[in-house]
Amino acid sequence: MSVGPEIRSLREDAGWSQSELATRIGYNRKTVSRWEKGEVAPRPAVVDLIRRTTKARHPFHRPGERFHFIDLFAGIGGTRLGFESVGGHCVFTAEWDKFARQTYAANFAITHEIAGDITQVPSGEIPRHDVLLAGFPCQPFSIAGVSKKNSLGRSHGFADETQGTLFFDIARIIEHRRPQAFMLENVKNLKSHDRGRTFEVIMKTLEKELGYHVHVGIIDAKGFVPQHRERVFIIGFRDPVDFEWDDIDVPPSAEGPSMSSILHQQNGSEEMEERFLDLNGQVLEKYELSDKLWNYLQAYAEKHRAKGNGFGFGLVGPDDVARTLSARYYKDGSEILVNQHGRNPRRLTPRECARLMGFDRPGRPRFKIPVSDTQAYKQFGNSVVVPVIRAIASAMVPHISSEAIIDADQLRLELA
Repeated sequence: MSVGPEIRSLREDAGWSQSELATRIGYNRKTVSRWEKGEVAPRPAVVDLIRRTTKARHPFHRPGERFHFIDLFAGIGGTRLGFESVGGHCVFTAEWDKFARQTYAANFAITHEIAGDITQVPSGEIPRHDVLLAGFPCQPFSIAGVSKKNSLGRSHGFADETQGTLFFDIARIIEHRRPQAFMLENVKNLKSHDRGRTFEVIMKTLEKELGYHVHVGIIDAKGFVPQHRERVFIIGFRDPVDFEWDDIDVPPSAEGPSMSSILHQQNGSEEMEERFLDLNGQVLEKYELSDKLWNYLQAYAEKHRAKGNGFGFGLVGPDDVARTLSARYYKDGSEILVNQHGRNPRRLTPRECARLMGFDRPGRPRFKIPVSDTQAYKQFGNSVVVPVIRAIASAMVPHISSEAIIDADQLRLELA
């Protein structure tokens, strides 16, 4: 008789993926998969090891951990940083972009495999967790994304077969694992997309079909970082809890920091980073716009000004607040250009982008940027503002119970 079903049951009861079990017993994931499928039979001693290892791990949380979460559409880990700061432990990560995975792996102690295409991961392969986190792709819903798809004659929203429907992968995982809570993030335009019908489908799925208690709000990061960046957040709880949107501590936008808090000092006082600064602490000349590009941007802005449009570059100084950093920043940097008196303006460096998005902060190691500038600009432009996530996590965590010990019978009942 095959022991495959028993191995899978023991692994799922422990809340582990195949990769996690393989790592703990000294085998690889493919071997564990073959055992569970009944393609090969492990030796009796290995089966006994699996039984002892998984039963020893029935306590769901490790000492010092308050809850477990999974990080879907993880990008470079901004959401993970926010929830780790309040005691969360990540047990599963999914991110399709190979360069984003490279940055993620460079900044976190990864104890599990980073999955690529979440559509190819069965719900049962995802470990048990208390909180599901997902910043699902926003291009189908953003103003820029919709305009681009319309111009190409392509569908958008849920009709976008490659990205819009990824929301339903979130839904199937929630349905299978029934986490205590979730937090979803997207662009502000999600609420108004397709005259509100897209958002209506999302809310119906979460509230009516999945039975969660859902809270929705828009937060502008301007109170946390010197950037006007509005995002919609969808927070849900499996059980009724005493949660109010006002529990999230959002500083007034008018009291937020200015660009001086994230710009390079250029006086030699910063820790040297040769990739962005010269030996005198000055930003490298490669970040300054060429005459050709600067002349083009000025002419483009003037043309649209004459037509009464607001299109153009965004010039900022130390006392200003920037526009929204986008994934297209690598192209010309036009939305955030740093004024340099007597010289052409310059782009932000990737280090300044890390600060603008809240990845670098006092008391933490400097966020590692192992990819090219082009990839770094895309990654930070697509990311979340970390202190915003931290504020949301702080408001959610009092309503997430610390299920310290769950016995095997209870787990099986919940997974049935």
